Formats: sequence, C-alpha cells, structure tokens
Amino acid sequence: MAYLRGVREVPEDFGPSVVTIGKFDGVHIGHRAVIARLRAEADARDLPAVALTFDRNPLALLAPDRAPVSLVSPEQRAELLRDAGVDTVVELPFDRDFAAQTPGAFVEQILVGLLGAAVVLVGSDFRFGHRGSGTLPLLRVFAAERGFEVVEVGDVAAGLGAEGGRRVSSSLIRELLDEGRVREATVLLARAPTVRGTVVRGFQRGRQLGYPTANLSRDHEGYLPGDGVYASRASIDGGAAMDAATSIGNNPTFEGVPDRTLEAHVLDRDLDLYDRTMEVAFVDHIRPMRRFEDMGALTTQMRSDESAIRRILGDPSSVR
Repeated sequence: MAYLRGVREVPEDFGPSVVTIGKFDGVHIGHRAVIARLRAEADARDLPAVALTFDRNPLALLAPDRAPVSLVSPEQRAELLRDAGVDTVVELPFDRDFAAQTPGAFVEQILVGLLGAAVVLVGSDFRFGHRGSGTLPLLRVFAAERGFEVVEVGDVAAGLGAEGGRRVSSSLIRELLDEGRVREATVLLARAPTVRGTVVRGFQRGRQLGYPTANLSRDHEGYLPGDGVYASRASIDGGAAMDAATSIGNNPTFEGVPDRTLEAHVLDRDLDLYDRTMEVAFVDHIRPMRRFEDMGALTTQMRSDESAIRRILGDPSSVR
C-alpha cells in the first residue's frame, strides 16, 4: 500500500482511481463497510482503491475545544486502512488554506486534478468545502459536469444492547472505551482496542511486589480506555502477543503517580523492555481502579486479578 502525505507526494500522473473520503478514526465497521464497497467498485474497473483523509480532525483547527482525542494515530490508521483493503492512503494537511476551499475548488483541484477520481464513495451526511457548504446533491452536480460517478454508502447500526439503534461512529466507540466496555468496542472496531508506544522507566513498585510492569510512554498512539484493570495481550517490537494484566490510572494506593499511567504486566515473563515498542490490545475489563490500605491488600487483589485474567484469556496455569 502507498501512504502519500501531502499533495507533493502524489504523482502527477496519478489516477484514474476510485476514492472515498473521511477521517476514518479507528477504521471501525462502518468505515469497513465503505471500504468493502470501495474495493468492489475498484476491482470492477481495475482501478486503485484510494482513501482520502486528513492529518488531523478538522475540529482541531476549527474548534479546538470541541476536538475529540483520536482513537488511532495517523500511522495506525494507515495500517488499518491497508488491512481493510485500501491500495493508497492520501493524507492531506487540514490547514487554513484547505479549510477555505470552496466546494468547487475541492472537486476540481483534489478529486479531479489530484486523484483523477472516476468514482467517489461517500455517506449521506458528507460535507465538503468551506464551512461544510458542499452537500451530496451538490457533489452529484459536479460529478455530472466533470464525468465521475458518485456512490452513496449507507450507515451501519451498532447492534449493541442499548446502543443497538445508534449509528456506528468514532464518538460511540470513545463512549464505550471511557466506560471500560472494551468487549463492545471490539465488536464495533472489528479488532481489540489497541495502544502503542515506547516502554519507559517507572517507579518499579510492581517489581517489588513480584509483578514487574512495563510503563508506556505518555505520547503513545491510540486511545486509553477508562481507568481500571484489564485482561490484555501485549506484543513487543511487532512480535507475538503475550497474555498480560494491564492497569490504567493514577494508582491511588501510591503517592506521586502521574495521571493516566498505563502499566502492563506480562504473565509468566520477566523481560527487559525499556526503550522498546510495546503494543497493548485490551480484551476485557476486570475491575475499576481503587485505593488499598496496605501492600498486603494490594498484593492479594493482584493475585485475584491475575487469576481472573488467566481465565478470560484461556490460560489454565495456576497463579503463584
């Protein structure tokens, strides 16, 4: 897959192509439905399938106080789009100049001029151009004038309990993750929620208790679920996944712990992980974060957590 960042990285002879446009935050099952249709349209015409996206959420520029935290980094998003079947990701900077484009300029300069779009796939609520003034009916007008097709792709419903009637969206997934509902988020993402970052030095209190942990850097990629303890799987430098117990929060039993720390204890391993890249995939929520009166009570709870995590992850090994 080609990952092209900015107009200058797109070859002058690029196109014709089949294009879909969006933020694709998380690349959830709604996005995957669009990409499946994109792939089918591209294959039917023997053309490349292109996802046009942006280097940030437009709200980060237009209304920073309302901009949500992204579910994935741009690099993670590109990897997920590749795995979903996209041939080329074109990531454009969403800056003041881009935001000021008229709908006509966007169609002429980006869809036609840059990408040579033969087919454009969008949702019914698609907006483009300055202040979102371009609508799906207007896009169809431009398409008729410039000789490309427009395909409308419907929404996907969540199908989850109380959320069953809601449209699958990145916002809904953030709500689930904030509540620790990683199993339900997994259904909507079609994969386990995952974070990735560099292992940094912590206070080494877990090692003193017999549970050495790897602390993830605070500039990690991906969205942290709500505070608590999770059954998870960890991989190092892209290697095989290992069963792990992961805690998120400020560990209220101790003083001076920074907010929102991620610590992962890889079961049955004692590894030197400093400065290596660790990816943590969340499988299930075990319990909320809470304060313990002493180290004995904390250790007892950690043993209970480990037992529960082993059962969830299908590990029959007994705890120590």
